[in-house]
Amino acid sequence: MDRVIFACRHNAGRSQMAAAFFRQLADPTKAEAVSAGTTPGDRVHPEVAAVMGEIGVDLSGARPQLLTRDLASGARLLVTMGCGEECPYVPGVEVLDWPLEDPKGKPVERVREIRDEIRTLVVDLLRRNSWSADGR
Repeated sequence: MDRVIFACRHNAGRSQMAAAFFRQLADPTKAEAVSAGTTPGDRVHPEVAAVMGEIGVDLSGARPQLLTRDLASGARLLVTMGCGEECPYVPGVEVLDWPLEDPKGKPVERVREIRDEIRTLVVDLLRRNSWSADGR
């Protein structure tokens, strides 16, 4: 099974949305997702939880966590999201960067746009790696 890590600075927005979409759309026998951050926040941003809730994705149990070597161990892919110089380096792991805007404090309309952009990127990632639950 392949492991994908979605990482952003606070693990309270972009990476939480990406991991949630990945879990929802991936074949769990082929790949799993973990989200983490370089400087984790205290909780998922309320505006992120709200827009994900609008589409039936519950992030109430999601908790930001620190990206550690142990957590990254055995990962096939690290997807970074706008963490710039704070993006982690994990030896031997392929890195893909999605330069996404941080949704924290943004108007709900913009957070929805970021959410939808992340979903599109996750769907494409799943298809390119044959991880989709729908077999595509």
